[in-house]
Amino acid sequence: QVQLVESGGGLVQAGGSLRLSCAASGSILSVINSMGWYRQAPGKQRELVATVTKRGSTNYADSVKGRFTISRDNAKNTVYLQMNSLKPDDTAVYYCNAESYMGASTWGQGTQVTVSS
Repeated sequence: QVQLVESGGGLVQAGGSLRLSCAASGSILSVINSMGWYRQAPGKQRELVATVTKRGSTNYADSVKGRFTISRDNAKNTVYLQMNSLKPDDTAVYYCNAESYMGASTWGQGTQVTVSS
């Protein structure tokens, strides 16, 4: 099994930056391929923010391209999301996700990001 622990959320003014971290632990870390971040704003569906595979291939939502950067430290089983030029529309609960090569998905507990105008 895999457990994910997120950190780094908080309150920031528009234009500011935050860095999210997600550390994976468990007995079968070797089967994790993709790790990434999703977010869910009040009244909206959960949406993709960014993902990165074990080999380093990345994928971003159009709304965050050029502002957010996802990175991964395979030795530490940790994925990061550097968020710059934050906007009020980025306000949401951000969830870490890990997906195995077999397609099994694990979610973190979520961390709140609030961007004030």
